[in-house]
Amino acid sequence: MKNSRNLRIAIVGGGIGGLTLALALRQRGIEATVYEQASELSEIGAAVALSANATRELRRLGVLDLIAGCSTEPSELIYRDWRKGHRIAAFPVHDDLAYQKRFGAPYFGIHRADLQRILSGALAGAGLQLGHRLTELSEHDQIMSLSFANGRIAEADLVIGADGVRSLVRRYVIGGEETIYSGTSAFRGIVPAKQLPSLPDPQAIQFWMGPGAHLLHYAIGERAQDVNFFAVVEGPKTWSHEGWQAPVEPSTALAPFKGWHPAVTEMVAAVEHRVRWALFTVRPLRQWWRGRAVLLGDAAHAMGPHHGQGANTTIEDAITLAEMLTSTRRDEIEAMMSRYQRLRRSRTRIIQLSSRATNDLLHLPDESSALADRDRRVSRFPDDFGWIHAFDALTTVRDASSSEFAA
Repeated sequence: MKNSRNLRIAIVGGGIGGLTLALALRQRGIEATVYEQASELSEIGAAVALSANATRELRRLGVLDLIAGCSTEPSELIYRDWRKGHRIAAFPVHDDLAYQKRFGAPYFGIHRADLQRILSGALAGAGLQLGHRLTELSEHDQIMSLSFANGRIAEADLVIGADGVRSLVRRYVIGGEETIYSGTSAFRGIVPAKQLPSLPDPQAIQFWMGPGAHLLHYAIGERAQDVNFFAVVEGPKTWSHEGWQAPVEPSTALAPFKGWHPAVTEMVAAVEHRVRWALFTVRPLRQWWRGRAVLLGDAAHAMGPHHGQGANTTIEDAITLAEMLTSTRRDEIEAMMSRYQRLRRSRTRIIQLSSRATNDLLHLPDESSALADRDRRVSRFPDDFGWIHAFDALTTVRDASSSEFAA
């Protein structure tokens, strides 16, 4: 009977989730093959914010020092008024190491390409197959067959779908498409900090909240030399374009921010916006696995970006799955996937729902009677949402395994 080190494991998707999983498996003596559709690794999007629930795991994987070397830890978390720019609430992050003291690991802003380079570099290319776009998945006698657009066919004892919002593995698992257009879209970019003379506290992570829109930004780079921003607006009401990008005129991005503080308009105007990004989520799934295929990250629980937890919960998934696979034999795969789903589904679903509610909170008009409640809620952010950042995926899965063993 095979043990976990003899399993043939196929990971579909070479993004943050797939690479983290492959690295976590290797650390545990388990090899996996990562199939990535792109001919070279190139992350879509500008940057990613890594909170303590992810950085503590990246430290355990031995890559956090490299990540720290090309990241910025925000000085503070600040919520601001859209027009006057005054602080509504603020909390120290790097200042006095307040965040690390509270949550046990740092908070970093990093370019996605840098993060992916570090993860793939730690793998040293072993087991990474580029130019492999999955076209079909099937199972026969508990063996998974993967067909790729390049004509190759592979077999595996276990397939892990880390293939994002429009996951083909998810369509196999649930038999349909469960992506949902959120009714909001975004414009994004990276701007040198020196081009933003009106920006207060350029090294802070900041939310500018206003009618029908908000702007999130944080510094990235080894010297905090650049500012990554994500501007979210309501609409369009429906999304008819293929994929998650649609062409726009450059003026489209700035229009929703007319009358906003100069720091906001300078930032948005500093980039020539040619595309609008639709924000899609995945409907909460009842089932994360089928046969010998299981989902991870956005494929299972794509969420709005308003808690900044998409990449972080994906890293949690990867650590959980890797740890569970350490002691899983071939005849125990389905039981393992059922336990994995129980461990991960509730937490990610709550964060999904909270992120959706947060979008509405950030977009209140000035005349809204809920403004005072919004201000009270953002002033309680560390207390209300600290549980997200304090989470320890490795300890959680080990405690769960110990409890099951004891029972």
